[in-house]
Amino acid sequence: MPLVHIDLIEGRSPEQLKGLVKDVTEAVTKNTGAPAEHVHVVLNEMAKDHYSVGGILKSDEK
Repeated sequence: MPLVHIDLIEGRSPEQLKGLVKDVTEAVTKNTGAPAEHVHVVLNEMAKDHYSVGGILKSDEK
């Protein structure tokens, strides 16, 4: 049972997220041979004020 965790900053549309999990599932299936119904994808969306790069919160970027 492949389990894929994806952390990303919030803001994508439901359609984008659906496309992401579809494409990731297909890639895992293609490269591992696992059936799609056994591939689990967990999306963790973070608020921009809960993530920083170089000491700057993403919410503070212009």
